[in-house]
Amino acid sequence: MKVIRRNGTHEIEIQRSRFLCHVARVTSDAEASEFFARVRKEHWQATHNCTAFRTADTQRSSDDGEPAGTAGVPMLEVLTRRDLVDTAVVVTRYYGGIKLGAGGLVRAYGRAVSEAIDSLGTLTRERHESVLLAVEHDQAGKLENALRAAGYHVADTDYGRDVTFTVLTKDPDGFEVWLAAQTGGAVTAIRGEPVDLDVAD
Repeated sequence: MKVIRRNGTHEIEIQRSRFLCHVARVTSDAEASEFFARVRKEHWQATHNCTAFRTADTQRSSDDGEPAGTAGVPMLEVLTRRDLVDTAVVVTRYYGGIKLGAGGLVRAYGRAVSEAIDSLGTLTRERHESVLLAVEHDQAGKLENALRAAGYHVADTDYGRDVTFTVLTKDPDGFEVWLAAQTGGAVTAIRGEPVDLDVAD
C-alpha cells in the first residue's frame, strides 16, 4: 500500500477548462468529508467539485453533477490503481466553454488526479513490529549508536528510571538475534503492537 507524501494542489487545463486537483491524507470517512467541505467552500463558484477517497477498508466517490461515472469513478480508479490508501481527492472544475464529452471527461478527471499524485509524490506503507528495550543510562548511548549504525528505526526514547527504546523492525526474530550478539544477552526485547511505517519509495 501507498500513501501520499504531502498534501497539495495541482492544476491542469484542458480545452479552456481548469481542473484543480486537491489531495489530502485522511484516515476516516469523517476526515474525508471535512476535507471535501473545506474545498467546496473555498471553490463555491466552480462548476463542479468532484470527489473520491480511499482508506484500507472503505472508498467512495461523487460526480457532483457531471454525467454519471465520468468524474468520481475515474478519480477513484487512479487511487485504486496506484494502491493509495488514506487519500482523499477533490477535482475542482471551472468550465471553459467547450464540452469534452463523456470520454473526454473521464480522461480529464483521471489525468488531473494522476498528475497531482506524480507532483506530490508517494510513500510506501510497511508493517513493522515494535520492540521495547530497557537499558541502564550508562549503556544507552552505546546501544543507541549501535541500533542506528545497523539501520534500525528508533521510533521513541524514554528517559525514566531506565532508558527505554522503541525500535521498529520488519524482522523481530532477526533483531533479537542481533540484540543478543550486541549486548551479550544482557538486554531483553519485549514485543509490542505492530506499527505501520511510511517510507520513501
